[in-house]
Amino acid sequence: MSAAPAVGGTPAVVCEHLGVRFGDFEALRDVTVTIPDGAVLAILGPNGSGKSTFLKVVLGLTAPSAGRVSVFGTPPSAVPPGWIGYVPQVKTLDRTFPALALELVGNGLRRGWPGRLTEDERRRAGEALAQVGAQHLADRPLGRLSGGELQRVYLARGLVRRPKLVVLDEPASGIDAAGEADMYRLLDAYHRASGAAMLMVTHDWEAAYHHATHVLVLSGRLVAFGPPSEVLTDNVMRRAFGHVDHDHAMHVHEHVHDEDVTCDHGHGAAAHDERPREGDGAHHA
Repeated sequence: MSAAPAVGGTPAVVCEHLGVRFGDFEALRDVTVTIPDGAVLAILGPNGSGKSTFLKVVLGLTAPSAGRVSVFGTPPSAVPPGWIGYVPQVKTLDRTFPALALELVGNGLRRGWPGRLTEDERRRAGEALAQVGAQHLADRPLGRLSGGELQRVYLARGLVRRPKLVVLDEPASGIDAAGEADMYRLLDAYHRASGAAMLMVTHDWEAAYHHATHVLVLSGRLVAFGPPSEVLTDNVMRRAFGHVDHDHAMHVHEHVHDEDVTCDHGHGAAAHDERPREGDGAHHA
């Protein structure tokens, strides 16, 4: 994504020593990071590493057990609804719900099932569908949409309020390669036009490398945070995942030194731009 993060101003997200526990299970521990406004953050890590928990904390759905979190300087639970747009995983959605695509997008305006949309709501929902190239799907039932079409409709729902922060949970999951390419193209276009910050959980290292301005690697605590070219090294990924396969290793840059990347046992890049960073690594060797 080509738009540069905003310089100065209020960061999109600040976490200070964030910890989350569910009973005896510690999902996240001592995560400290600052995500600049306008950044596109890819969140990587093995299953159970706290990626979805991190998103839920930012969305105000899960309260921290320790530390502090702010979204544009505001506690997540107090953030106005229009500031954040959320796009869930397509594979988790119920397509049998009796609704039209336009109604689903209208749901993003009301934060509740809209019933009969007003003319203004229909106009705004239609504009959001057009923004993602899905205006022709407006009157189609959800059950008749392909995975890629449904992803576009949910993306329109997430963008309908023109949010300052877009949160995506595995946006490429459940759609084919063509749909994935279209989805990232649409996200790129929205980012360029709006300058909004974006947070996306992904297992796609290629997407993280090419579309993100920052990468956060979690494994219950921070493994690394920084630019993709510095974070996506085999050493960082081995600490997070315990291995690096051939496809992942293609992003390793031999000239990048680990001390230039914020990680759980160093400073480096975080110190250079004076942004606090997170600490992680449940799978360290």
